[in-house]
Amino acid sequence: MSDVGILINTTVAVAAVVLMIVRFKFNPVVSLVVGSAYLGLTTGLGTAKTVEVISTGFGDIMAEVGLLIAFGVLMGAMLKEMGAIQRLVGTLLRVFGPKRMPYAMSLTIATLLQSIFLDVLLVISAPLARNLAPKVGRVGTARMATALAIGLECGIVLMVPGVGALALAGLLGVPLGKMLIFGLILVIPTVAISVAIMSFLFTRGWWNPDKDEEHFHQTVVDDEEEDWTDGAGGSTPRPDAGGGVAQAQRAATVTTEDTKHDRPLILLLAPLLFSLLLIATGAILDIAEISNPVVSFVSEPLIALLIGLIGTSFVGRFSIGQHRVQKAIASGFSESGQILILTGVGGSLAATIAAVGLGDILGKYFTANHAAPLLMVWVIAAVLHIAVGSVTISAITAAGILAPIAPTLGLDPVLIALAAGAGSLFAVHVTSNTFWLLQSLMGQTTRGTLKTCSVGVSVASVVAILLVLPMSLVL
Repeated sequence: MSDVGILINTTVAVAAVVLMIVRFKFNPVVSLVVGSAYLGLTTGLGTAKTVEVISTGFGDIMAEVGLLIAFGVLMGAMLKEMGAIQRLVGTLLRVFGPKRMPYAMSLTIATLLQSIFLDVLLVISAPLARNLAPKVGRVGTARMATALAIGLECGIVLMVPGVGALALAGLLGVPLGKMLIFGLILVIPTVAISVAIMSFLFTRGWWNPDKDEEHFHQTVVDDEEEDWTDGAGGSTPRPDAGGGVAQAQRAATVTTEDTKHDRPLILLLAPLLFSLLLIATGAILDIAEISNPVVSFVSEPLIALLIGLIGTSFVGRFSIGQHRVQKAIASGFSESGQILILTGVGGSLAATIAAVGLGDILGKYFTANHAAPLLMVWVIAAVLHIAVGSVTISAITAAGILAPIAPTLGLDPVLIALAAGAGSLFAVHVTSNTFWLLQSLMGQTTRGTLKTCSVGVSVASVVAILLVLPMSLVL
């Protein structure tokens, strides 16, 4: 097939996926598989080859990140059950004070807490943030809501072990240690600068408490009426239902009476911190070309997260008892299933795009120009996110389109991963579960949530790509 035909059919496949999800309310998993099948059949791969590519793409990315995602989610579920997040926020308040809490909370969420399932993390942290808001100042609600939105969404796709970051690293073949280090380098200034920009706007009169805030209310949603969500900022919730608040709150409820708060917080978080330290150590040693068999083994991301999971399990038994640890693990398995399937079929579409030769076609246009493909992947991810509302789907799809040409350009795949992650943050709006959770839990109107969530995370998206572009000059 001609180059033009391949480009047209790829565009149609991506547009069809978006249309099926947005217009016809198909499950994203089904939509991505249908899009992959269409692309393979219309570009001449044939039936057998198309099925093989779809299956192989799914299996390859699962082999890369399947266990990593599962381990991370299980670890997060146990930390939630132990009440570690509430205690961490309390510690941040004592250390940094209320005025600096927007920065402290957003940076902590974006870097340290990404193993926690997003909806659960939001439901745990939002009431604490809302209680702190009056101490932050007149626009405290706006600043805390924006800090939560930016920290949550940036962490998903830019910071290991966020599910989006794990999926992007697996799809593009980026060593997880490298993704962790460069993600950390990017996410800290991105979050800090974005929160500062939004705080400046709010304190200069862009926030009207009378129109942008409302009295706190919560709508109870029956299980049968709750909408599907990928747990990474993507869903199509009912606006009047608050985007599945009830489900997330039931999953996140931890009472003071049930949790033993006499265990040191550092003990609860030590296994997670240790596993991240092992991964980072392995990456640093690789860069320094230092080899040690023992360190190489324990710093492998799979082994490092396994050590963290085992350690968290032992700490959990010691802190809250075996019964509640098992309850947390069961919850974690339930949460990780849909994330794993979505990540896998995203890999199927990316594999199909690579198999039809789109990478060679695009390589003709972007050779010797590193900025152009990075901007392209950012734009594609941004457009997909506006339409679909899922950072995971948009990031994986955009990165998959550019992945085949990275070697041709001499472009480090980690840059494509970060650019795709940055683009997928653009315009979090009414198709996102995060949007409605923030509106309900932070006591905002829809107008206020458009400012704190939609504009705030979009600012972070732009800041991130502006920081990624200079990286291409040195990597």
